[in-house]
Amino acid sequence: MSEAPEAASVRADCVADSAGGLTFHIAGGARSGPGGHDDWSGALVLVRRGAADTLDGEVRLPLGPTADGRLQAALPSNVALPEGRWDVHVAYRDTEPQRLAPGLNDLRSLVDRRPGPSTSPLSVRIPYATKHGNLSLRSWRRAPHAEAGEIRLEDDAMAVRGRLYRVAYPSEWLAEAVVEARCRRGAAPVWTAPLVVDGPDFSFTLSYPELARSWDGGAHVWDLWLRPADETMAPARLARILDDVADKKEIFTYPPRTVTGRHGEAQAQPYYTRDNDLAVRIEAPA
Repeated sequence: MSEAPEAASVRADCVADSAGGLTFHIAGGARSGPGGHDDWSGALVLVRRGAADTLDGEVRLPLGPTADGRLQAALPSNVALPEGRWDVHVAYRDTEPQRLAPGLNDLRSLVDRRPGPSTSPLSVRIPYATKHGNLSLRSWRRAPHAEAGEIRLEDDAMAVRGRLYRVAYPSEWLAEAVVEARCRRGAAPVWTAPLVVDGPDFSFTLSYPELARSWDGGAHVWDLWLRPADETMAPARLARILDDVADKKEIFTYPPRTVTGRHGEAQAQPYYTRDNDLAVRIEAPA
């Protein structure tokens, strides 16, 4: 069940709650028959793209009729939904699942979301419309999680603020932690810098010239992590997922800065990846 070339005809409305759960509503059919008010066989079927099998690539949520004649399915935050993109279908009895189109989305509870204290994985699900006009979900499941906030650009650096979630004692976790820039070209050295910490909040400044020291003239991408002093603890990927924007790469854009590397002038530019993770690209000027 891959991405359909044409938009689906049946629409589903989505309502998000502050815990990370979603409720789906779709229009019911006649009072009886498949998809009707009296049909309890329906299911909302989520299919993860690229999954090898249905064990971790398919989730079925029962559909039940509501008083207003629609059908409803709930995806609670405590249902473990692996990270990825999930295409949304509807199925009745033994029929082949069919794609759903996006209806009205009420995502107000996701805007500036502030999860409470917990060490359980943080669940984030954001519904969105695909390029073909179908309904899909972007799902994240992370512990710990470092949420990127304000990014301030300077002449040769970027200053970042953020907050750490899903650790028992955030201020202790952050006390001697560092920000770590890892180049996707493994031969480049890992760049680190200290954090300024205030409870669960942190900030740091990333120097573009430092990253450009190992630039060899090609395109280098540096992924940003927080690494605690205790090496037995998992690091936290720096990302921005606590809002209602499923794909930030084309929406949150930052201008490049010119820096000097050992192979001449280069452009350094922060950006969000397709997974909404924060990274920095260094490459030759266009």
